[in-house]
Amino acid sequence: MKKYITPLLISFLCFTGFSQSSIAAEDYTINTDKILVTVVLKHQQDKSLTELQKKMDENRFWQSFPPKGMEIDSWYVMMGLGQVITLKVAPKDLRTLNLAIEKSAWGIFDTNIYPTYEFKDIAQSIKAKKALTDNQ
Repeated sequence: MKKYITPLLISFLCFTGFSQSSIAAEDYTINTDKILVTVVLKHQQDKSLTELQKKMDENRFWQSFPPKGMEIDSWYVMMGLGQVITLKVAPKDLRTLNLAIEKSAWGIFDTNIYPTYEFKDIAQSIKAKKALTDNQ
């Protein structure tokens, strides 16, 4: 049985690699001078809302976040998790964003920061191309 697994695996990887490379060969360059950064602020659930709001005031959260020059693309509250914020940030300002989070959000939220990019238009383009090839 083992002697069949390797050729099967190689065949599978070659096939999937071929289909992925045809998508990767497309030019999906994003023309912008800003990057998207998604910030996840997870509520520290050992604190009450009153305690969280008090700490936000002490840390001057609302005055510090987001830093000047950064555009809020979206800001959602996810019940049971916290807040998910997507910002448009000049790459040179990434450190400023990180410092603002460290100074104003720590002690209130557990934080995660993710470089992000808009995929909606790319996905629609891929779907449209796949629909054309499926109909031929």
